[in-house]
Amino acid sequence: MAANPQDQLAFEPLNYKLQLIGIAVVVLGYILMSGGGSGDPEVFNAKEIFSARRITVAPIVCLAGYVLIIYAIMRKPRAEA
Repeated sequence: MAANPQDQLAFEPLNYKLQLIGIAVVVLGYILMSGGGSGDPEVFNAKEIFSARRITVAPIVCLAGYVLIIYAIMRKPRAEA
């Protein structure tokens, strides 16, 4: 690495990869949450809107993505010997 500690980057490449994976997981969660609409505004399909995918799975996937992003930010680089 750099001889001067100020020349060192704050994150390693692994941190950036983990952040990108976390962002992809959050986007996947929002995609899972979307849909359920109807072309006719007079029709309300409660079974589709309140499905387990939208109410349970998608928020858990989003939360996991946010946790992964926080972990990627907080992860310290490994000390070189």
